Parts: sequence; C-alpha cells; structure tokens
Amino acid sequence: MDNKQILGDIALDLKRVAIGFHRGSDAMAMRFIDEAIKRRSEIDEKNIKPYLKKILEDLIKIKTDKKEKAAEDALMYSTIIQNASQAI
Repeated sequence: MDNKQILGDIALDLKRVAIGFHRGSDAMAMRFIDEAIKRRSEIDEKNIKPYLKKILEDLIKIKTDKKEKAAEDALMYSTIIQNASQAI
C-alpha cells in the first residue's frame, strides 16, 4: 500500500474516534484509535514531512487524554492527515 492510501485510512479512523467520543461510544473510539496506531507502522517514513511524523507519533496520546480533548485532537489530526494525503 502507498502512503497516500495509508494516511487516508488513518484520517478516517481518527474521524471515527472523534465521532465515537462525541456520541459517548468510548469502546468504539478506543478500537479505532488502536487501529490508527497500528496503521502507523505501514507508513514509509522516509517520504513524509517532519510535521506529519510528529502527528503520527502523538496519536498514542489520544488514548490517555480526557474524552473532550481526545475527540478534538482526533478530529484536528484527521483533517491535517487527510489534507497531507491529498498533497502526496
């Protein structure tokens, strides 16, 4: 799989995390954050920009943040990653 598709998948997972927390479905949100974290390992890091590497490293923090902050961060990261995937 190429980085564009993997980043798009991560962005979609993060959007689902935000929706899950917003709806009060914490189990669903945690399942999708785990999926996004797993997908990170599929990225070819040589071909992505440093800011994107930092965001991908910070995904683990969403698991320990309070729900409201986790939902906001997941949505923000989703948008940034989605935009980056379109630029590749």
